[in-house]
Amino acid sequence: MPVASPPERRVQAGAFVRYAWGVLAYNVAVILWGALVRATGSGAGCGNHWPNCGGTLVPHAPGIATIIEFTHRAMTGVDAPLVVLLVIWAFRAFPAGHLARRAAGFAGVFLVTEALIGAALVKLEHVAQNAAAARAWSLSAHLINTLTLVACLTLTAWWASDRPGIRLRGRDAWLAGVSVLTMVLLGITGVIAALGDTLFPATSLAEGWVRDWDPAANVFLRLRGIHPLLAALAGSWLLIFAVTSAARKPEARRPAGTMAVLVTVQILAGGLNLVLLAPIPMQILHLLLADLLWVSLVVLCAVLLQKPVRLA
Repeated sequence: MPVASPPERRVQAGAFVRYAWGVLAYNVAVILWGALVRATGSGAGCGNHWPNCGGTLVPHAPGIATIIEFTHRAMTGVDAPLVVLLVIWAFRAFPAGHLARRAAGFAGVFLVTEALIGAALVKLEHVAQNAAAARAWSLSAHLINTLTLVACLTLTAWWASDRPGIRLRGRDAWLAGVSVLTMVLLGITGVIAALGDTLFPATSLAEGWVRDWDPAANVFLRLRGIHPLLAALAGSWLLIFAVTSAARKPEARRPAGTMAVLVTVQILAGGLNLVLLAPIPMQILHLLLADLLWVSLVVLCAVLLQKPVRLA
């Protein structure tokens, strides 16, 4: 097999980077459609069947809930070959030990676990109007896996652009770790709060506030009340992290600035979502901003932790 020249390798790497970002964008679309499934209560649209829908490969004369759920399953079905191609391409385009290879490989692993968790949600009937407390645990596991998958896809595209390696030690590593854990915790309370909006819609802001802080309320209502308070604290921390990161490393200024803008917009969107009593379009927008914020945080951490480039 002929060895590609350096210019050819750069062209191939550029094509891979564009493809990797495209796969990430597609996965965000899958996540948003999954939120639509939850917000419309369509999670049982295919019944207690997986991977088929209602006992058939393609549902016949489906209702709206079935169409929404089946579309989500079809999107995840398309996602699998996209990620498989990403992994194969990464292993062919980059040498052994390259970080893009590792990130792509982990993306493949977490796509498999994502599908398995999704199947478990269906089989356990942790969908539609199920308000069992155990659903909070399955949702949390699903969210953590999704965030990890998105992070791996982000890092695949980032490290494929000839970025330096990372160094996981020192103050920067601790700050990055705290920021990532903060975002994960916020995401968990957010997805549970969103389910609370679906299961127990409020007729007014005051009525919802009283129900959220009732000691006898369902766990999804109690966590719905905690989420805005945690969001304010987490947003403040992330802004501090962005500002200090930009001050410590000049190359972190751009991703830090992007993250700071997204944090600000997300807080405003969250407040509007709360005031409007969480209409479905606002829930989807809120989740989109959360996904973009997560991607920006992953990039900022990668920049902050990258090894210094040695000059020849």
